[in-house]
Amino acid sequence: MGELGRIIETDACVAEGADWLRRADPRFAPALDACGPLPLRRRPDGFAQLLSAIVSQQVSVASAAAIWARLQAAGMVTPEAIRAVDESALRDLGLSRQKAAYAGALAAAEIDFAALRRMPDAEVIATLVAVRGIGVWTAEIYAMFSLGRADVFAPGDLALQESARLLFGLEDRPKERALRQMAEAWSPWRSVAARALWAYYRHAKAREGIR
Repeated sequence: MGELGRIIETDACVAEGADWLRRADPRFAPALDACGPLPLRRRPDGFAQLLSAIVSQQVSVASAAAIWARLQAAGMVTPEAIRAVDESALRDLGLSRQKAAYAGALAAAEIDFAALRRMPDAEVIATLVAVRGIGVWTAEIYAMFSLGRADVFAPGDLALQESARLLFGLEDRPKERALRQMAEAWSPWRSVAARALWAYYRHAKAREGIR
């Protein structure tokens, strides 16, 4: 089954990981120096957090916020509420046909969210991706920020790929498999490495005047 690793609960945990990363891979030093203390970025866990992730897929931040506000106002953010209506009711609130189906699948999955907190990382990811509409990236982000897992990475994330290219002086943006292999050297603090790369991405893009 595997063991439950470190859980990131405070800023001190992130700082500990950043110090380890600086020693283990000195290439991170410029990012850590430029960006200052890395953010904690902890989020709640549970059904609503995953439903919100589904709502946010492939739409602008503003659109996602508007749809989420309508779902909240209608009380459609619990599995019981979703199971009690048909998909047309969800579409009336702004969800696409596909996302309404995904919301229904998530509600029907009856995930034991308390049990997820005690599962090893790989088991968390496997449980979540078994639900229609939840991909590996969403599962990894949930494990990282809703469950506070210290050793999870999201190599499919384009910002992480681009940041690795910039920070490490790579000719091309590393693909998901290559970045996943690269990140193995950052265990047991891969989620802190991800925080550092995201922070450096924002720093580099701001420096270049790119929004």
